[in-house]
Parts: sequence; C-alpha cells; structure tokens
Amino acid sequence: MDYSFPHYLLAKQSVDERALNRQVYQALMDSLPPGPIRIVEAGAGIGTMLARLVRWGFLQQAEYVAVEEMAANVEFARTWIPSWAAENQLQVEWTGPSQLRIFDRQREVRLTLEQGDVFDFIRTEPPRSDLLIAHALLDLFKLPESLPEIFRLVKPGGLAWLTVNFDGITALEPSIDPALDSKIEQLYHRSMDQRTTGGDSRTGRHLFGHLRSVGARILAAGASDWVVHAPDGRYPEDEAYFLEFILHFFEGSLIGYPDLDAAALRGWLAERRAQIERGELVYIAHQLDFVIRP
Repeated sequence: MDYSFPHYLLAKQSVDERALNRQVYQALMDSLPPGPIRIVEAGAGIGTMLARLVRWGFLQQAEYVAVEEMAANVEFARTWIPSWAAENQLQVEWTGPSQLRIFDRQREVRLTLEQGDVFDFIRTEPPRSDLLIAHALLDLFKLPESLPEIFRLVKPGGLAWLTVNFDGITALEPSIDPALDSKIEQLYHRSMDQRTTGGDSRTGRHLFGHLRSVGARILAAGASDWVVHAPDGRYPEDEAYFLEFILHFFEGSLIGYPDLDAAALRGWLAERRAQIERGELVYIAHQLDFVIRP
C-alpha cells in the first residue's frame, strides 16, 4: 500500500467530524468576538480544518494563517484547497505566492500558507490572533514548557481551541490475543512518551494541570474520541484507509522494539489488516478538546 500522509489527513476528515466535541465547539462560538477575526492554526496539515469551519458556517469574515511544517502537506494544500473551494461554489483567487482569497457573496476568508516549524514562525513575531487552533498537535509537544511559547500567537483576551489531544486509551476489536493486544497497545503508548522531540500519551488529562500552571482559563473541555467501525461491513467515506494508516503508525513505532517479538508483531498486523478487509475492525482512541483563554 502507498502510505501518503496527505491522503491520511483527507481520510480522517470524517473521523474528526464525528469526534470534535460539540459542546466545546459551542463554547468557542459563544466566546468569539464579533466581526472579522484573525485565526492562526498551528500544524494545519493540508487545510481540512479550514474547510470544515467554512462548511460549518464558522468562518464568515476572517484572516486565516495556516502554519504547517511538512512541505508535502503545504504543497498538497496549494492544490487541494482551491479545488475544494470550487467544488463548494466558492470563488478562489491567489493574491500572492502563498495567499489565497476564498469568497462568495456572504463570506470572505483570506488564507496564508506558512510552511515551517511553528516555533520558528512564532519567533518572527507575527500579529497576534483572536483565535489559535491546535488540532491533534499538542500531544507531540513538550508540555507544559511549550505552552507559553505557542500562546504568544494569541492576543490578550483571545482564545485557543485545542482539539483531539490523545489521552492514553486505544482499543482495537475484536481481540486477537488478549495478552499480545494489551502489550502492543501499552508499548505503542510508551513509544509516544519516549519521543525525543516531546510527547505524552496522556496529554488530554494532563492538560488540565498544564493549562492552569501557565495561567490559562479553561472555558470548556470534553471528549473527542475517534470511533471507527463498519456498519453493514463497509467503512464510511475513506475510513478503511485511515485504519490502514493507524496500523502503519503502530508498525513504524514498534518494529524493532526490544520488548516485542518481531514475528508476533508482523502476525498481529497481518490479522488486523485482514479484519479491515472483512469490515470487522473497530478502532477507538480517547481524546479531549479544550477552549481556553491563555
């Protein structure tokens, strides 16, 4: 199989759509300032959050800065976002090498694509935003020490919407071998905790204390679990590819792991992939969303 990260980000749109906590989202809506707003999204991927917020009617008049480190994601976004906008009856025009205007009679979003590390972007001292979005990102950072830095992107009194923060529970059903299933899941979480760049397999629950420790006020919090299954034996949208990529993450994280027999892992992955083919695999990951004032 061809493992393409932009394809994975496309495939997980419907999974995220179900997962995002609606009460937390409503708290965000209730707390936004009136009028045009400036948004910075850290770790914006290929732009699926922007597309979602346009579809949901969240974005009316906005300046949107999408910061993404992976060059391949930014290059994909440069093609995909205009194509998506046109398919949704929105006009599009490039106003600069990395600036795109997306509009119709009621809406206008001025998008800037920024390719690079978010902390390098912060050091350029860009204008502060009304809203910072960090989607499925903070569990990759060193916390809490990274929080004051990233919150420099938010103006005084502004908001941050911190979504899909992994919280230490992965479930794959049906069971293959309960002992092996448990060991693989535990080692997968341990691999997150051992990243040299930062990361915490229980970021979601730890954020309550981390946010308070840096003086942030939590306005709302709630679960945003990924739940993927195949009604009537068929996965919706492109979610079979999403599941294949999740197994790819397991393989990349655990292959060669000293505490895990390589042949056992290969057999486990083969059976999990067969479960996807048969429409049997159920995948659940526990995560949390927050709306805060930094």
